[in-house]
Order: sequence, then structure tokens, then C-alpha cells
Amino acid sequence: MGARRAGAWTALGPLLWGCALALRGGMLYPREGPSRERKDLDGLWSFRADLSDSRRLGFEQQWYRRPLRESGPTLDMPVPSSFNDVGQDAQLRNFVGWVWYEREAVLPQRWTQDLGTRVVLRIGSAHYYAIVWVNGVHVAEHEGGHLPFEADISKLVQSGPLSSCRITVAINNTLTPHTLPPGTILYKTDTSKYPKGYFVQDINFDFFNYAGLHRSVILYTTPTTYIDDITVTTGVDQDTGLVNYQILTQGSEHVRLEVRLLDAEGREVARGTGGQGQLQVPAAHLWWPYLMHEHPAYLYSLEVSMTAQTDAGPVSDFYALPVGIRTVAVTESQFLINGKPFYFHGVNKHEDADVRGKGFDWPLLVKDFNLLRWLGANAFRTSHYPYAEEVMQLCDRQGIVVIDECPGVGIVLPQSFGNASLQHHLRVMEELVRRDKNHPAVVMWSVANEPSSFLKPAGYYLKTVIAHTKALDPTRPVTYVTNSNYAADLGAPYVDVICVNSYYSWYHDYGHLEVVQLQLRTQFESWYRTYQKPIIQSEYGAETIAGFHEDPPLMFSEEYQKSLLEQYHLVLDQKRKEYVVGELIWNFADFMTNQSPQRALGNKKGIFTRQRQPKSAAFLLRDRYWKLANETRYHRSVVKSQCLGNSPFTQ
Repeated sequence: MGARRAGAWTALGPLLWGCALALRGGMLYPREGPSRERKDLDGLWSFRADLSDSRRLGFEQQWYRRPLRESGPTLDMPVPSSFNDVGQDAQLRNFVGWVWYEREAVLPQRWTQDLGTRVVLRIGSAHYYAIVWVNGVHVAEHEGGHLPFEADISKLVQSGPLSSCRITVAINNTLTPHTLPPGTILYKTDTSKYPKGYFVQDINFDFFNYAGLHRSVILYTTPTTYIDDITVTTGVDQDTGLVNYQILTQGSEHVRLEVRLLDAEGREVARGTGGQGQLQVPAAHLWWPYLMHEHPAYLYSLEVSMTAQTDAGPVSDFYALPVGIRTVAVTESQFLINGKPFYFHGVNKHEDADVRGKGFDWPLLVKDFNLLRWLGANAFRTSHYPYAEEVMQLCDRQGIVVIDECPGVGIVLPQSFGNASLQHHLRVMEELVRRDKNHPAVVMWSVANEPSSFLKPAGYYLKTVIAHTKALDPTRPVTYVTNSNYAADLGAPYVDVICVNSYYSWYHDYGHLEVVQLQLRTQFESWYRTYQKPIIQSEYGAETIAGFHEDPPLMFSEEYQKSLLEQYHLVLDQKRKEYVVGELIWNFADFMTNQSPQRALGNKKGIFTRQRQPKSAAFLLRDRYWKLANETRYHRSVVKSQCLGNSPFTQ
């Protein structure tokens, strides 16, 4: 192994403004405060699928111009949720095309009468293409199913004596070669086998294409002159924490900005003025990952106060942003957080559960995080799309490290590497970075999962997306997840960390566990010899149906899953002493897929069932992860407590 470079790639540095300068507009999470109010629109919405052959009847009849019930029968649809699994209609479960949502929102009087109040409609996620009307007026369109978008609706709700507004959202879940993720529509024209006009959605990814309003729809207010965006980067100089900030405002060029940084007890530790600057925090508490420090996930609060003189008089706005002071760096053989080697031992996940599909659900989220802590996991990857903002916030609070992945999964067709796809991919990365740039838990961006990186156009495509992402955010490394042969991968030279998926003795050499160690060792050595970059085993695992038992181990039994993991772990234990910096099991929990002979009610590679009950492999992995945590010797008290079966929440 070659000598380690002190900083082959490093995120340490002074003021880094590339992120803010490269992005258009802010996407601050809607928080209530002295100058801001919030109204959640979760609950039952009116719903109707456009079942016409063309799927265009809703537009032809302009369903958005009047209450949806006047155009035909509607269903009650819970928001947030996927629409697919909440009913008993098989046609709706597999529906492809336009669906329509509607909700009447009652507004506080001051929102509709105070012209100094700005009213914003924010949609957390609408999969995949969405068009939005308020009181029949078009206000927004958005392409992409996993990131928020919003519209200023102040003029519409302040135009007369209104006490409510009617919000209509049309959503199309059709995937094309140029969407993220891509897909194709297959028209079945043989009328001896299929009805006239019959078509199906074809995809190249292994999870169900759930659709609908998957996250909260929110109305919130700001003053008409307001704080639009905040960008924070952090560093460390000996024991002094450095918090670099840039603040963008809208509505007036003549504003005064004051900044205070408060510690976890609410004490002021630094202050500044102006739109950008650096706060210095002596003896700073750093943000550490779970199990890497006695006090992980330490968060400060950056309080930004704005005052402005306008024609209507003085205006003020206030926003509080959680801040974790930490550094990230990569050498040719290590991943460093706060200058110390970090080893990813965690999971891949899906936003997926019974009935709700990909709909956000607080009890499910808290359950998953309790299972992660029980497991001793310190990280996960947002396979294969951005997760809800609330997930990122909980990771910040609990110290769970995140590889933040965009929806670039299933990019396998040559036409998906063209310029139209590329431009959309670049916009998606801008939206993702803009949303998640301030989360200390996010330590790396992933721009794709298993693209056909050996195809000729792939090299330029991946190089461009990676370079664009680094320009958007120079403070974090960038990767994509590959399953290509090391010699054929055209994008690998441009990433900072090699992430490799492999399924030895599962998708080939079926049942032959004796070849796993040789093949895995060859994989690691070939990739490292070629690229001299740290490697993460980003996926590995085996399909397992809970309750199936076979000894000697046979495929699909719990014993086979355990035995396969053990073979991987033997090699991982060798290579993590050299240049392997992480292992992420596929998958945290079973999840739904399209129907096929290879999938028995979904993908069963979870170490937990879809209902979050453990398989035998969960206990194997728990034992391993707590042993790995114990080796770090940073948080031995919690490690000892967990190994004895106690909960860290009682410490």
C-alpha cells in the first residue's frame, strides 16, 4: 500500500462561499418564530385519478377551476402518503398517469389582510411531476419526486375578503428516459394479447414506484422583507471552532443583520453582524457521530435577526438554524471526521412501509432510529433518493452520519446519458445541496446508484455531475455507487471515495458461499490498486424470508443470510485495517418492489422485516457493530451499556 497523503482531499479551509454563490434562492426549512407562522395541511384531501385513456381529461375539463367534487366522484386520500396501497382498487395501485389532489385551507385573518405578510405554499415531495393551482390560478410546477418546492401565494390570498384558499395539485408518476429515476413506457400493441391502448411503466430499479404527496404540505409566512437563505460551513483551528456564515435576504437592499451563536444551554458564545463573516468559538464542542464521542451530536443554534426600513415602516425577521461544528476530510486510505478516522458501519434504507408506501410517518421514523441505535449503526445511505428533511434533522440530533443520495438510480439506457438528462440531473443536485447543505450529519453526496458507467457517454456525464456538485459544495466529498468492473468504470477517476455494491453468492455462484472471500478480496484489491482511494462496501446481502430455516444453509433461509454476511465480514476485517472505510448492509428492512417471479411480495434482503421485526441477521450485525464501536474507545460507557442490553436513553 502506498504512503498516505496528509490531505489528498480535504474539506478544511477558510470561508467557502461556492455553495451559496452557485445556488439560486433559499430553501430554509419552515420554522415558527417571532416573525414566522406555519400551518400544516396534513390530513384528508380530496383525490381523483384521471382514468381516461389519454390521462388528459383533467386538463381538458380544467378540474382546477372549481372544486374537484364537481368534476366527478372523489376519494378521501391521506396526506402524507402514497396513494397506491391505501385503497382496495388494483387499478389505482398500479396506476400510471395524472392524479389530482385538493384541499381547502382556512387562513388566519392576519394572513389575508396584512400586506406586510408574505404567504408561502410549500410541498415537501410530490412524485413525480407536479402542477399546482391556488383558487384556480397556476402557481408552480416542479419536476422530481423527492425534494421540496414552494410558491409565494400572497397576492392570491390577499386579493379580497378571503378566509380560505383552494389548493389543487396534479401529479404524474410517469417516468421517462430523461427523469430521475429514469423509466420507459412500453405500449403493448398486439391486440390478441392486450386491450387497445394498453401500456405499462418499465423501470430499471428495484423498488416500487410509489406516488402521491409523500411529505407534508405547509403554508408558512415571513415578512415581505425576509431572510431567504443561510449557508454555514465550519472548521477547527486547534480547539477553536470556526463557523463561517453567509446570509441572503430578499425584499430590500437596506437591511441590518445580527448573528448570535448559542450553545446547547442557550448561552451566547459568539456574535457578528452583516451578511457574511466568521464566528470563533473557543473550546468548541464538536459535532461527533454516534459512538465516536462521549457527547455526540452537539448542536449550537445560529440565531439570525434582520431589521429593515421600508416604505411601510420597520420590518424584522428572525430565523434559528441548528449548527454542528465538524470537519470532513478524505485521504487515499481514510475518511476523517474532525481529523479522526471514521468507519461507516450502518445500513442502506428505503422510505417504505405498509399502507403508507413512501409517505412520511413520525412513529415509523422514531422506531427506525431506535432500531439503528439498538443495532449500533452509525451511518446510512439515503438509497436511492433524498429522504425527508425531518430525517436529516433527526440525524443531526442523534449523530447518525448520512451519505446523501440523489434519485439517480437505474441510469442504464444510452439515451439517459444525453444532454436533456444531464441538465435535469444538475438541477436536481442543486436542489439537494440547497436543501441539505447545512446538516452536519451529511458528510458526502452521492450523485447516482449503479449507473451504466462503462457506456461511452457515461464518463462525460458522471464527470460533469460530480464536478458540478463539488462546485456547489466544496466542503464535502462526492461519490456515486458502482457495481461495474474496476477496469471499465469511466466515472471512478472523478469521485473522492469508491462505493462498491456486490452480491457474491447471490446473483451469481448461487449458494456457493465458499467463493465469497476470494471474490471480495479480489474486488477490493483491484479497485484500490487502480484508484488509490478509500473504499466503502456500499451494498451486500442476501434475500431472506423470515421464518425460513435450513441447515446446512440454503438460499432464502435465515441461516444463509447470516452465513453470507459472516463471509463478507472476514474480508472486511482484513481490509478495514488498510483502505476500506465502511460497510453498509443491504437492507435495513424489507421493502416493496414491482411484481416479478424473483420477488416474493417485495425485496426480502432486510435484516428487519417490513414491519420492523428482526431476522437472525439483525442480531449478528448488532454484535458486530457494537464490537466495531468498542474498538474506537471513544464511547465505552454507552457501548458497555448497549452490550448489556440497556438503553442509552436511560443513561
